[in-house]
Amino acid sequence: MKLTGGPDSVSPGPVADALLAARLVLNAPHLFGGLALRGAGLSRDAVLQAMSAACIAEGRPWRRLPAHIDDERLLGGTDIAASLAAGTSIAQTGLLSECAGGILVVPMAERVSDAIAGRLAQALDYPDDKGSIALVLLDDGLKEDDTPPASLLDRVAIHCDLSAAREWRELELADPTNSPISNVAPLDDEALTALATTATALGVANTRPLLFAAHVARAHAAWSARSTVSDADLACAARLVIAPRATQMPPADEVEPPEPPSSQPSDDQENQPDNDAERNEGPLDDMLVEAALAAIPPDLLAELASGNAPRRTTGSGSGQKRKSGLRGKPLGARPGMPRGGARLALIDSLRAAVPWQPIRRRDTGENQDAPIIMRKEDLRIRRFEERAAWVTIFAVDASGSAAAARLAEAKGAVELMLSQAYVTRSEVALIAFRGETAELLLAPTRSLTRARRALAELPGGGGTPLALGLNAARECAEAVRARGRTASIVVLTDGRANIDADGAPGRKQAGEDAQTAAKAIARSGIDGLIVDISARPGREGPALAQAMGARFLALPRADAATLHQAIAQSQQQREVA
Repeated sequence: MKLTGGPDSVSPGPVADALLAARLVLNAPHLFGGLALRGAGLSRDAVLQAMSAACIAEGRPWRRLPAHIDDERLLGGTDIAASLAAGTSIAQTGLLSECAGGILVVPMAERVSDAIAGRLAQALDYPDDKGSIALVLLDDGLKEDDTPPASLLDRVAIHCDLSAAREWRELELADPTNSPISNVAPLDDEALTALATTATALGVANTRPLLFAAHVARAHAAWSARSTVSDADLACAARLVIAPRATQMPPADEVEPPEPPSSQPSDDQENQPDNDAERNEGPLDDMLVEAALAAIPPDLLAELASGNAPRRTTGSGSGQKRKSGLRGKPLGARPGMPRGGARLALIDSLRAAVPWQPIRRRDTGENQDAPIIMRKEDLRIRRFEERAAWVTIFAVDASGSAAAARLAEAKGAVELMLSQAYVTRSEVALIAFRGETAELLLAPTRSLTRARRALAELPGGGGTPLALGLNAARECAEAVRARGRTASIVVLTDGRANIDADGAPGRKQAGEDAQTAAKAIARSGIDGLIVDISARPGREGPALAQAMGARFLALPRADAATLHQAIAQSQQQREVA
């Protein structure tokens, strides 16, 4: 059984909207720039297969972007093999020129580097003479924050989420209509105002989606053989373009009391037409808002209602990026000498030398069969980008009667973080402070077996040497940073210290020493999080977080999963900042 992606063939749904978006993009790639498909699965594969078949049947190019493409292959450059064989410089066509007038599929778009994203965005803004390209961004992000670069999402008109779709049947796109978009009249002021009002109500502040929505409405009307835009066309535009970009729920309507009618209507009121603007503006706005809200998934709708707008970042929870000459994600080569551990980029060096061979052979009197002449300025070295391992240092207050609960939560959070260590390149260390000492119970590690062995039996009880625990956490963090890693400190305490830095009892001096230790962490520039899990959080925790320059989180009834989620959100906020 085949499902055809026509404008009125199926009821609105994720798969039907994706097929409709694919057809609109194929009909006018220069207007829409492409679409984003989120959620890997059989449904997305079926939509891609249908789109590919329609694209090839219409004689349009269909290409996929390689994961580690360089600028020469993307934009065009020198063909090394052909140039060496011919003895002269031969240019090769770039991938963007090859897919002009067609579709470029970007797999794992959430992992696209900023450099490649900039090249693609430039190609959308300034199309080639052969025709405009359209991008199909395949978003495989597991978290809501794992999304393609904003520069690409802003430039593709339609975003479709197929994460919850389970359509596996054979799909195909409906044949394009013969009516061009230019035959549809432009949107009137009422329709434009309704789209703008809907975008404002849903928190879409960018003007580009409004232009996309107007184009979608006209394209949908042209496909439906209408010369003017109807309410159904506007609802389709709100569902496909505005709804996926919503960041807030529409505000509650303020009900104003109606004005009492006058006893004797004036002549102007008698001659006023029935379809006045004031009566038509409200219902159209409400209809578009309802159409947009109906297209938002229920879970995302609940987050918007609670004020938790999804962040659009590319943070992965791992450490900071740094340049490397040995390993990591390949970057473009740069001029330089292969020394100090840097590796020679042979192909890039040849590509830089080939265009100069005719001039160099003429200057040296060599014939065309002579070996290639290399010079120092032709040498290129490889560059890589790697993420430093992120080490989370837990400093746990193991004193008093609540030590068992705190340690149990710390154990669970450590195990949850280590279970994702190989994905996020993170490590975990654990410091327990009680009595008169602070002990490093678990050195930075990614071994879950080692962590479980060290966490099997942890001591508890005694006083609260908070200053000693903070100093031990800072020393551990400085040692981690000295090895080129990214460190953060998570302190689980109620902030009520009663043992000073020398191990002597006394709340006043212990509190002053804890403030001093916290300020030392702030001066070191180490990210921190204070988690107050006491039954009744007091003012000591926020004061300690302020001195430490850290975030404060009160979790009086936290379990291991809640603590792990709070730490993960804190790391993502640090990356955004």
